[in-house]
Amino acid sequence: MAELGGYSGLFFSAFVAATLLPTASEAVLVALLLTDAYPVWMLLAVATVGNVLGSVVNWLLGRGIECYRERSWFPVNPESLGRAQHWYQRYGKWTLLLSWMPVVGDPLTVVAGVMREPLGVFLLLVTLAKFGRYLVLTGIVLGLQ
Repeated sequence: MAELGGYSGLFFSAFVAATLLPTASEAVLVALLLTDAYPVWMLLAVATVGNVLGSVVNWLLGRGIECYRERSWFPVNPESLGRAQHWYQRYGKWTLLLSWMPVVGDPLTVVAGVMREPLGVFLLLVTLAKFGRYLVLTGIVLGLQ
């Protein structure tokens, strides 16, 4: 039963960390890795799936939010949105490989939705980026033990 709590906590923290809400799933992953109570591959899978699904929420928000561009409560001014769209048009889908990065990664996934990046391409690139980050972190933690 405790294992389920650990996996659930990791999934939730990874999911929330991928949205625009500030939180860090890496700390939860490291804590669970240090317990030696969970299979490493399962922790990597749970963290990656949670983080990718959180990014899909961002992508969905991006798909639907542009129609509200003229509203006073819209979170981004037109100039900033235009710059982000121009940047994404210039560098394209490959910017999603940076979706693992703090601060810039989450907005990139929203912009990908605004720019109508196909979900299949989005999922592939974001999954590679998120899994890669967790894999490197896991390698560092296990290497220090």
